[in-house]
Amino acid sequence: MNTPADLISSDLERDTKKSHSDEFAVEINDVTVAYRAYIRRPTSLKETIISTLKGKKEPTFSSFDALSQVSMKIAKGSVFALIGSNGCGKSTLLKVIAGVLKPTKGCVKLSGDIASLIELGAGFDPDLTAIENIYLNGSLHKKTRAEMQGRIQHILDFSELHEFAFTPIKYYSSGMYARLAFSVAVDVNPKILLVDEILGVGDERFQEKCKKVFDELINKGKTIVLVTHNMDYIMEKANQVALLKKGKLVYFGEPKRAAEIYRSSDYSA
Repeated sequence: MNTPADLISSDLERDTKKSHSDEFAVEINDVTVAYRAYIRRPTSLKETIISTLKGKKEPTFSSFDALSQVSMKIAKGSVFALIGSNGCGKSTLLKVIAGVLKPTKGCVKLSGDIASLIELGAGFDPDLTAIENIYLNGSLHKKTRAEMQGRIQHILDFSELHEFAFTPIKYYSSGMYARLAFSVAVDVNPKILLVDEILGVGDERFQEKCKKVFDELINKGKTIVLVTHNMDYIMEKANQVALLKKGKLVYFGEPKRAAEIYRSSDYSA
């Protein structure tokens, strides 16, 4: 008789086999990310020296895997969602895909340029103005100054920050900062877009603008990888879903089945 764990793992195996094709935007191969959890750290140089002289060998930290041997392939042009409880490794995996976090083991292969909405405004300089940061962000995505100059008006139009274009962004409210960051990120027009819980940017009116942008990107065949707890949005937009639990991939497949497992007592056990 199958146990709940057997049911989850059999679903994983079946749907992983279904997902194989020749067209992948992202290939995640056996990725593990190990972190150190410190048990005790010396509080001073003196304590360190004394412990060394006394020959104390006990470890001051333990190791745990934020991700453990995760493998999956994401089809080009798909909307792919990462779901799971807090601390399951969703954002860690997104950072590995973005290249801002190096895995302890394994690798990620990308087909096409990538932009991320993981931490809005990452790479911004608070002492620079909005326009200066637009140029800066463009250079990080290997865009020339001339290319970005042609995009400034569009970015300011979308963010609705014309009045503050020459103001250092350290004086921006959190909402203004988020609007600028979102507008710059989506304007890069990447083939792969990574999104981490940012569908609530700005006020309600601006959120609607953001959702329309996502719909446009989907219609253009962009690959979108998102982390969200909004199951209604996943059920409406996602083609495939990966469910993580304690750093491990427990399901890969269609949204409805992923939601069923996530909401079941088997997942929370």
